[in-house]
Amino acid sequence: MFAGLQDLGVANGEDLKETLTNCTEPLKAIEQFQTENGILLPTLQSALPFLDLHGTPRLEFHQSVFDELREKLLERVSSIASEGKVDERYKKLEDLLEKSFPLVKAPSIQPVVMCVMKHLPKVPDKKLKLVMADKDLYKACAVEVKRQIWQDNQALFGDEVSPLLKQYILEKENALFSCDLSVLHNFFSPTPKMRRQGEVVQKLTQMIGKNVKLYDMVLQFLRTLFLRTRNVHYCTLRAELLMSLHDLDISEICSVDPCHKFTWCLDACIRERFVDNKRARELQGFLDGVKKGQEQVLGDLSMILCDPFAINTLALSTIRHLQELIGQDMLPRESPDLLLLLRMLTLGQGAWDMIDSQIFKEPRMEVDLITRFLPLLMSFVVDDHTFTVDQKLPLEDKGPATYPTTIPDLFPKFLQEHRIACEIGLYYVLHITKQRNKNALLRMLPALGETFNDLAFGDIFLHLFTSNLTLLSDEFAQEEFCTSLFDDFFLPTCLRKENVHRHVLRLLLHLHHKVAPAKLESLQKALEPPKQSGEALKELYNQLIEKLELRKPSPVQGAAETPTVDLPLPTAAPPPSL
Repeated sequence: MFAGLQDLGVANGEDLKETLTNCTEPLKAIEQFQTENGILLPTLQSALPFLDLHGTPRLEFHQSVFDELREKLLERVSSIASEGKVDERYKKLEDLLEKSFPLVKAPSIQPVVMCVMKHLPKVPDKKLKLVMADKDLYKACAVEVKRQIWQDNQALFGDEVSPLLKQYILEKENALFSCDLSVLHNFFSPTPKMRRQGEVVQKLTQMIGKNVKLYDMVLQFLRTLFLRTRNVHYCTLRAELLMSLHDLDISEICSVDPCHKFTWCLDACIRERFVDNKRARELQGFLDGVKKGQEQVLGDLSMILCDPFAINTLALSTIRHLQELIGQDMLPRESPDLLLLLRMLTLGQGAWDMIDSQIFKEPRMEVDLITRFLPLLMSFVVDDHTFTVDQKLPLEDKGPATYPTTIPDLFPKFLQEHRIACEIGLYYVLHITKQRNKNALLRMLPALGETFNDLAFGDIFLHLFTSNLTLLSDEFAQEEFCTSLFDDFFLPTCLRKENVHRHVLRLLLHLHHKVAPAKLESLQKALEPPKQSGEALKELYNQLIEKLELRKPSPVQGAAETPTVDLPLPTAAPPPSL
């Protein structure tokens, strides 16, 4: 029987038990109990015997009527919540909640109670505490009610959000290790709008609703986790969550987040994979508009610029601007748009240090980056272009010089000591690989062995690099190319970095059929995982071994393919004549 019926003055099972215990005529007592507690509708009394004659149990009849009434009541509650003056309709809902709440644990009545609470902007604290104290009730209540509980209970909200954040990071990392290598479909391929349709972002958006306090809590979780782990995917979620609320036009939050317009403009640039002149001026205006006393905003702006999708867009735009400057005979320091890109890259890459130190000041840009490193990188671009043009000329017009095979010592030094120089240098490597420029790639590979914070062996770069290498698939048959790529670059690091080991196996799973058999055999031995390796690495290696085994002809096939030699049968000598 329903708990709470007695509080409402309605007879329950205990009342019936007491009646039957004390009565002398049980059948009459039951009949009287049915009359007093059944559906009080005079016209119905004559119809009930017909149901009895048709063998329809009273319980089934009453249950069907109850279900119908409950649906009507749910509709009425929703109607009350949307009609009339605000004060009046909330007063009606509060009265209804007061009457129905004692039955909140009754499964059949619970949906009505939950519906009433859902439409109340402020559920009484006493009832919220009762809901929070009961796991089943808490689980059953609508997200609108949970928001009211969460905003005053950060620990409980954190317990709800934590699994979603873990799921988000896992999804991002799995995407980086996808075995589907393609230049057209890589980690950065989905548009910003597609990304924020993901399950985690949508769930967080729903959990926050229009509640500024909950939004601030999520941002604090993201900052804390970013500081604790240095995982840049938390920066991506920071931007995606804000833009998801923007898509729903949640002005209550967007209007109070000082990063909203900047993120909106940057989001458009990420969609186009390029920062054009107009948007560059807008972004600069936002950065320059940070007022004195509000410098803390730079912490959030730096986190948004640290998003790998933002870094990818800024770095691609930088390489493109350098190419344009060459055509215009201009130096990097003469381009305001390029200087802005470097400023935003510097701010983004300094996000962790800024939030950790709580010193909200834009990092100083290295002068050598602009006056020495970028001109040097531009000279490499000129080498690439000159060699490409020279190769297209008729034989008699070709120049005597071959493509340079070495680079100045200054370049590797910049990659090792300067974070922004390293980021731009790596994107130049991705650019020449995508252009199928084997000579330029072989020239650059030795410089990638030691880079700032081992950026050349980070998952994002290796994901893009291995995808772009598929465009040079025919080169994998060449011993020189494989030696430079695998023996000199990848393999020495595989022993100390499991993620590099996994990326190499991903590459070979895709291109093993292009590698010379002798080289493939040596790579197979070199890439065998150590015993202490993770399961993901071992699984990749087993997949590679299976593919290689399928390529080998079976002994039966080998025997069938061996040409047979037809030898003539010896002829018997004729019998001697008599």
